Amino acid sequence: MTSKVFLAIRVPADPARAFEAFTGEIAAWWRPDGLFRITPRGDGRLAFEPGAGGRLYTTFDDGDEFEIGRISVWEPGSRLVFTFRMASFAPEQSTEVEVRFEPVGDETRVSIEHRAWDTIPRKHAARHGFPEHATLARAADWWRASLGAFREMLAA
Repeated sequence: MTSKVFLAIRVPADPARAFEAFTGEIAAWWRPDGLFRITPRGDGRLAFEPGAGGRLYTTFDDGDEFEIGRISVWEPGSRLVFTFRMASFAPEQSTEVEVRFEPVGDETRVSIEHRAWDTIPRKHAARHGFPEHATLARAADWWRASLGAFREMLAA
């Protein structure tokens, strides 16, 4: 079994709107984290290209782009799966993120499973030399901050 982070949050929107905001407005709610910078230049402005095979990428002020990952599952209002890598990862290294959108009354439960952290060596810059449990705890904090901002954006 792969090492992973799992978080869930309820947001004030139906699943279709939650999916749309998660994918279409990621630059508005994404919260950069000093420990998990996507590139040495920072995180830039994130965006998804819709559909399976599309990219999650970031754009910097000078127009340069970095591909963070590729979408393998694009099911609007239901499920999203994409690879996730930082610039310091070797070409064959990546983690995977699965996002589910489930209706709960007038809200949506958004769950994130960010897995395959065990494929990134402990000595890798992205792990900062932390043991696995510490890496996972810090990755969970990173997602918690972004999902909190996501909920606040939808509530506004």
